[in-house]
Formats: sequence, C-alpha cells, structure tokens
Amino acid sequence: MTRPTAARPHDEGAASAPVRLPMAYVLPLRAHDDSGLDELTGYLRELSRWVDVVVVDGSPPELFARHAAAWHGLVRHVPPDPALRGRNGKVLGVLTGVALARHEHVVIADDDVRYDRAALCAVHQMLDGVDLVRPQNHFDPLPWHAWWDTGRTLLARVFGGDWPGTLAVRRSTFLAMGGYDPDVLFENLELVRTVRAYGGSTATPAWLYVRRLPPTAAHFLGQRVRQAYDETARPVWLLAALAVLPATAVALATRRPGLLLRAGLATVAVAELGRRRAGGTRVFPAHTSLAAPAWVLERGLCAWLAVGRRLRGGVPYAGARLRTAANPTRLLRRRMTRRRPDDLVLWVETGAVPPPLRAEV
Repeated sequence: MTRPTAARPHDEGAASAPVRLPMAYVLPLRAHDDSGLDELTGYLRELSRWVDVVVVDGSPPELFARHAAAWHGLVRHVPPDPALRGRNGKVLGVLTGVALARHEHVVIADDDVRYDRAALCAVHQMLDGVDLVRPQNHFDPLPWHAWWDTGRTLLARVFGGDWPGTLAVRRSTFLAMGGYDPDVLFENLELVRTVRAYGGSTATPAWLYVRRLPPTAAHFLGQRVRQAYDETARPVWLLAALAVLPATAVALATRRPGLLLRAGLATVAVAELGRRRAGGTRVFPAHTSLAAPAWVLERGLCAWLAVGRRLRGGVPYAGARLRTAANPTRLLRRRMTRRRPDDLVLWVETGAVPPPLRAEV
C-alpha cells in the first residue's frame, strides 16, 4: 500500500481555522488522580479543532466531575454505557464511544497517545481502503524505562509490527461484527483478530508514527508480568520467551559465556533492523537498539511468572481477574456465525446478549 499524502492543515483562505476532518476520536479513560489533567486538557483542546472527540470516562465520581468542568465545550464527555457488561473497562469505553461516534472513521486511543494532524490525516485516508489501521507508537520523552520498552518495540517491528496504544477502525465494520469481547486482557489483539475473523482487512503501516507519553516508572514496573501474560494468546511467542532462561542457564552451566555474548549481539542487530525500518531512525535514537537484550531477559523471567498467574486463574485487573488474553481466531469465526446481524453483541461468560447501546448523546 502506498503512503497517503497528509491533507493540508489549513484552507487556502482560512489560515487560522484548520479544516475539521470527518472523523471521530474515542478516548476510553479511567483516572485514579488528576495528575496530568492540564496537559491532557491542552491536547484535547487542540484535537477538538481537528476531529469530533468522545471521552468515555469511567473515573470515580469526583474525578469525573473535575473532567466535566475542564472539558466542557471541548469534547463529548460521557460515562460508559451502564447497559454494557464486561470486566475490561477499556473495552466497555470503546464500545460506548464507537456507538456514539458520528463518523465512519474512528480513532481509538489511550490517554497517553498524542496524535498530530498529519497522522490523523494519514489514518483517515488509509481507512478508505481498509477496515482497521494499526499505527506505530514511539515514546517521547524517553526516560530509562521507556528506553527499556523501546527495545521491545524495535524487535516487534521486525516480526509483524508493534502493538500500540491506538487503533483506527471503520465504524460500520465495528458495529456489523458486533464489537469485540470485553472479557479479555490483550484488547488490541482481540480487536484486530475480530476484524479479521469478520472478513475485514487490516494495515500495519510501520512508517505512521504517533507519539506516546511514557508511563511513570512505578506503573511500568507494575505492568511487566501483566504484559508478559498477553503472550498466552500467542503460544509461539510465549514458548520463545519461556526458552530464554533455560538457554541462559545452560550457557552459564557449560561455561560458554561467548554464546550469551553472541546472542546479545544478534538481538541488538535485529533491533537495529527494526529501528531502521520505514524511517524509524527519525523517532528511535540509535542507543535504543541496545535495550533489546535487556528486554529479552526481562520477558524471559516474566513469562514464567505469567504462566504461574495463568495456573492460578489469570491476572488481576481493575478489581477483577482476567484469564483470557485474547480469543483464538477460529473461536471468533464460530461466534460470528451465531450472532444476529447489526447487533452490538457482548461476548460474556454467560453468553447472554445485553440490550443494545443507546445512541443518545
């Protein structure tokens, strides 16, 4: 697929008024404090000049009220639809927001994702040809833990593409396929698999870079096992991660540290290929390739801890416990054959179908 040309940011005779794109931007949110509120408000103010923004806010009442006051007149600020059921609050927010969207092209993004207008224009044009777009995130700024996680990003760019905090979908496809499962942990993989199971097309443009703010170091450290648990939905990746520690132990036990050195250098080389792919050197500093071996060792350890979590019934998540990272595509295809067309179906453990989403604003 050729790269779309980003739309011009302004009309010929209206330099002060950017042309609004016929797009919706859905931001599912659940805040635990109001740190970063001013920065997020500034981003939403700029974003609202370009696209229709829907913030689906599952924050506690006092924070919801502060958000409502800060964003009045900027965005549509709504709670998750109470008719929806499911244990993954982010998915419930997406289901609510996409149902309320007024446009066919919908961007779904976490609260730490920062689109610019050029990226929105590129996504908008790509959705004319595919049902789902998976852009490429990059951290900016780059503290030590974001540097560490960028090692993962660079390796993923070589093997099929990274999993960002944002996707973009056609609303008609999303509703026709019945949304996606709100009881899974790896919700982005679940959405992509559901689109493909429905027969939709997807694109992973490695050149479409979207900035992401890094988490706090404490949040990063708290997510290590949970993110490793995602790979239970991708058995080949899980087995590769589980092999890291035994292979390291064998090399040390047989006094062959040179094997570890060569493995580390090979990992850096692969990461560098990912960094250079599709102009990645513009957003990924050269030293980020050096983070790849450290991340591989970390994932090797956390993969075993994730298996332990799996044996104990899943990962704690927002007061619940999620066992399924993402459903296999074959299961999603079977579910497609059992649903009624044009219903926004929620696949919950009971198999019950809740009332459809309300369309009121």
